Amino acid sequence: MVRHIFLVVLLSFSSLASAAIDTYQFKDDATRERFQSLSSELRCPKCQNQNIADSNSPIAKDLRDQLYKMLENGADDEQVVDFMVTRYGEFVLYRPRVSEQTYLLWYGPAALLLIGIVVVLLVSGKRKKAEPGKPNSSLSDAEKERLDQLLKQEQNK
Repeated sequence: MVRHIFLVVLLSFSSLASAAIDTYQFKDDATRERFQSLSSELRCPKCQNQNIADSNSPIAKDLRDQLYKMLENGADDEQVVDFMVTRYGEFVLYRPRVSEQTYLLWYGPAALLLIGIVVVLLVSGKRKKAEPGKPNSSLSDAEKERLDQLLKQEQNK
């Protein structure tokens, strides 16, 4: 008897743990593909590292429902994205638009790369100017003579 009660309790908890799967009926395959594409490009505001297609959060489900309604009403991709950005900010986009707020995000890595190349060229240019094998010109005459003597002694050995 205890086994049967345990089995019933276990089965009731397993039904609670199963997630609901969204099923949407689309009028054509193109709309279904647009839905899948947009839902994978829009970030879940709660999860922060998942798109709304993969997230199980309630807000992601609401966003999928909203996306479905907008596509069924004939909204194009730009209108859907504009609505989501207006409501949740640029954060919902995995690829933010180029604007004054995102210039650093888009052009910062290229600027850092260019700065790095300039620094490498400047450093390598300074090293080329100092020719190997010639003593440094900042030595005094006495130091140059002493260096010459040491080099001659080393060659005579």
